[in-house]
Amino acid sequence: MAQVKFKNIGKTYPNGFEALKATDFEIEQGEFAVLVGPSGCGKSTLLRMTAGLEEITSGELSIAGRIVNTIDPADRDIAMVFQNYALYPHMSVRKNIGYGLRNRGIAKAEIAAKVDEAAALLNLRGHLDSKPSQLSGGQRQRVAMGRAIVRDPALFLFDEPLSNLDAKLRHQMRIEIKSLQRRLGVTSIYVTHDQVEAMTMADRIIVMNAGRIEQIGTPAEVYHDPASTFVAAFMGAPPMNLLRTRVEAGQLQLNGGLLCDTAHRGEVIVGVRPEDFYPDPEGPVSMQVDIVEELGAHRLLHGKLGAEPVTVHVGNEFPAEPGPLRLSVKPGAVRLFDAEAGHRI
Repeated sequence: MAQVKFKNIGKTYPNGFEALKATDFEIEQGEFAVLVGPSGCGKSTLLRMTAGLEEITSGELSIAGRIVNTIDPADRDIAMVFQNYALYPHMSVRKNIGYGLRNRGIAKAEIAAKVDEAAALLNLRGHLDSKPSQLSGGQRQRVAMGRAIVRDPALFLFDEPLSNLDAKLRHQMRIEIKSLQRRLGVTSIYVTHDQVEAMTMADRIIVMNAGRIEQIGTPAEVYHDPASTFVAAFMGAPPMNLLRTRVEAGQLQLNGGLLCDTAHRGEVIVGVRPEDFYPDPEGPVSMQVDIVEELGAHRLLHGKLGAEPVTVHVGNEFPAEPGPLRLSVKPGAVRLFDAEAGHRI
């Protein structure tokens, strides 16, 4: 296991493009940290800098107490799992898993023992003599993980490893990867653009946007207490409702209804999660329901609250249909953001 420290780490390309603004944070030993954000936010650049595949242009990166800025990838004691598996099609599963060990001159008996141990851990024993073309997508990803496991690294790096899998298999593999990391106890950094993966797998989430870190926190912290409107809108499916309004005479009103008293003044953005609204005949605000989305165990109501689009989560027992619906908000569920900068207030 290894602690990873990023000290003023930044990346600027020769053309002047700043892909990653200088940032400081740490990943603790044994932690599963997820870098999440939209395409182009800098998450893959940060991962590749950690792996040694991208040059660090400012700051210091240390792994297990050793500064690795100028150390070759092969000497950083890391193992990386890629999106495209990167398997050798002409080799068997056994040879693919043991390939890196053979290159390092490890004895055949030790390689065989490590490969067998990894295969047992990943339920691949029955496929050791198969070629990658004979395997499913999930099995190929397990082989790629097996190749990383046998190296017994201090740090695992995952670069969107589930992007090529269908939805059902992604769900299964999320559970398997998290369970495996728990058993091995290896510090892991996982990159994804999928906020569901981030929420379900991470010990801590690092939310990135436009080359900077917007927020670092546990899944619960990032979900319930977003630091900005970007985090609020990006994390959650469906995302937090963000509704622009004004505070008048110390009262926060939404579409003419009083939500709560507040010391803030002027224009603000109100954030409320869809599940924190609830139908209430005496509720202070009225929503016009346009579409009812049936999702089996629950329903999503989509419509307008005044001029603002809004989504409300209700149980399947609620007889929802298009039309007006009065709503209340659960106590303590309102989040306020600066109307211009978008940061939490």
